[in-house]
Amino acid sequence: MSTTNTVVMWVVLAVVVIVIVTAAVWVLLRRRTERRRARATQIRAEAQQESFKVGQREALAEETAANARAAAAEAEAKAAHAQRLQQRAGERSTEAATSRAELDEQLEQADRIDPDHNADEDKDAGRQPGGRRQDGPPPPQEAVHRES
Repeated sequence: MSTTNTVVMWVVLAVVVIVIVTAAVWVLLRRRTERRRARATQIRAEAQQESFKVGQREALAEETAANARAAAAEAEAKAAHAQRLQQRAGERSTEAATSRAELDEQLEQADRIDPDHNADEDKDAGRQPGGRRQDGPPPPQEAVHRES
């Protein structure tokens, strides 16, 4: 064999090897691309299934937030009602104290003009003027018997 034939043979062999290597690389790259496409399709399918679950979670979160807003509004209304009741209780307490003072004044006036009233007996019995006990509510009223 001549040198030219040997060179041609080596060139042909190199071209064949390059073609084989290129084909192998092309096949490997094509397989890799197909695997990536398949994986991307699988991920999209899983995401689609998960999307439904996420939608349910979002709806549940919205419902819970609405319930929380309703509970807050109800608590606010109850707090306002409690405030009104407390104000009304304060007003009634003031009215009762005023009424008590007027009643005590009336009883004291009755004691001052009553010729039979003895202030020393009130002190001995622990009563303030007007018949009210110093340590508590007024004594019970005795029934007045009237003859018809």
